[in-house]
Amino acid sequence: MQRSNLFGISFSVTNYEELTAQIIERVVTDPAPQGAVAALAVHGLMEGYNDPVLRQQINSLEWVVPDGQPVRWALNYFNSLQLKRRVYGPALMLHLLERAAAKQVPVFFYGSKQTTLDLLQQRLLQKFPGLQIVGAQADRFRESTEAEKQQDRDTITRSGAKLVFVGRGCPRQEKWVAENKAHIPAILVAVGAAFDFHAGTVKQAPAWMQDNGMEWLYRLVQEPRRLWKRYLVTNTQFLFVFLRHLLRKK
Repeated sequence: MQRSNLFGISFSVTNYEELTAQIIERVVTDPAPQGAVAALAVHGLMEGYNDPVLRQQINSLEWVVPDGQPVRWALNYFNSLQLKRRVYGPALMLHLLERAAAKQVPVFFYGSKQTTLDLLQQRLLQKFPGLQIVGAQADRFRESTEAEKQQDRDTITRSGAKLVFVGRGCPRQEKWVAENKAHIPAILVAVGAAFDFHAGTVKQAPAWMQDNGMEWLYRLVQEPRRLWKRYLVTNTQFLFVFLRHLLRKK
């Protein structure tokens, strides 16, 4: 799969169909699959841009996909690509779950609150009746001890899961999948706010806002206290970095 660099982050040039097929083939044919996926919007891209350690962790992942429309637009502009769609974490999760249900691939959910996980599992089993959910673990919302990290790895491994969806928020989830991908025999998929969206605890932006790169504004209106600083800082910095690269290109 082709890779393309944007602001120091190496993105996979792919789409839902190709990526889903690759991941499902690996978990079906390999008895102990390993690998990790991260879907990066502007926030994740800028976190990696600013933090060399995180950037190295993100670039170590097998698949890094453009979750946000501005990221896709920038990739297309600076690298002369023809990406017609972003690879949105919540949508990728549904693509993978649909195939997992059809192929009887066991799945595990890691992160978020227990109430969200309970609602998530109920809704997904209604949507995908054949889905094999073999475990779910809520986030501790703090840094885990070394003993807890090993305990989590053991729990997921014993569950037999081959796909592990991770919803811990950026950049905690990217760090987690990078640190654990060599220790857990499964494909780890960082999907951001997908747990809340699919559980129904947070509303998704209308399609027209998503298509026009305005999803951040919809989420900001919903959670202004939590998200105002993130979007003020990262969106502004993204524009400055974009303009700087634009001037260099010209």
